[in-house]
Amino acid sequence: MSILTRHLALVSESEQVGAGDVMKVAAALQKQAIRDLAPIWGISATVDAFERLEDVPTGYWPLIIKDDIEEAGAEGIHMDKDGQPFALITARNDLNAWSLTASHESCEMLVDPFGNRLVAGDSPAQGQARVEFLVEVCDPSEAADFAYRVNNILVSDFYTPHYFDPVKGAGVRYSFTGAIKGPRQVLKGGYLSWHDPVSDHWFQLTFFSGSKARVRDIGKLDARASSFRAQVDRLTEQERMRVAGPKAAQAKLQASAAAREGEDSAVVEAERLRSQIAQILGSSKAPSDTGGRKPRAGRPTSPPADDDDQSSSTPEKYPIER
Repeated sequence: MSILTRHLALVSESEQVGAGDVMKVAAALQKQAIRDLAPIWGISATVDAFERLEDVPTGYWPLIIKDDIEEAGAEGIHMDKDGQPFALITARNDLNAWSLTASHESCEMLVDPFGNRLVAGDSPAQGQARVEFLVEVCDPSEAADFAYRVNNILVSDFYTPHYFDPVKGAGVRYSFTGAIKGPRQVLKGGYLSWHDPVSDHWFQLTFFSGSKARVRDIGKLDARASSFRAQVDRLTEQERMRVAGPKAAQAKLQASAAAREGEDSAVVEAERLRSQIAQILGSSKAPSDTGGRKPRAGRPTSPPADDDDQSSSTPEKYPIER
């Protein structure tokens, strides 16, 4: 069966983010889409970098990096006048401070371009039975603590279709990194949203504070106003920025020796390649100076601590907070 390929365009309209960083992040997002996301979610996708918005070909869905996105609910995925998705991403000087957001938006745009995809499953709330979950593949493990690196660029974890299984199974992968250990689990800094057909209300299982996730009733939503995803994102914007925004991403990288080692290895490999090219061309020109930078000594890194595994195969039920 043939699959229509979805094309994403990463472009900067920011004074802070240059073409070089856009190309680095686009390459990481392309590898994540092809190697990690596509086999799990059955999609076909490309992610390409463009210098200007005018250069983006017709049929591509743009991810646009901009300065000073201060309007509430502005960052994230929107629909243009023709009903096609595009995303706004807040610029930062450090590319890893915005790459996590770009990865989050690209994964969710590829899996559910229009923000209204629902999947039926058993509610995590006490007193509810079958409900309709909004498919937002990055939200339950969106915090920077659960991110991983592609080409040494920070990208978002995402859940698999098994996330909506009725019970926990041995050896089942619930998120790409393995951080999520069972169906409908929400990790620290994440959330899950669903519609209850009985009450016609929307609910969220959130883990933004405290030692345990909690359920909250967010009332009625209407997809005719805007996509369910856009409405839910507006309600959780401040909490999301705290756990998965630029500051959280920078803290994650500052604590990681692996990120620094990856940068050093790229410098060494570039100089090695320049030397070989100079030999092939018979040039006596020395490789370009790197400012005296030397590879840093490697430091052991500790794997992220696992969340407590569930002893029961049946996911926990949470009380609804009124």
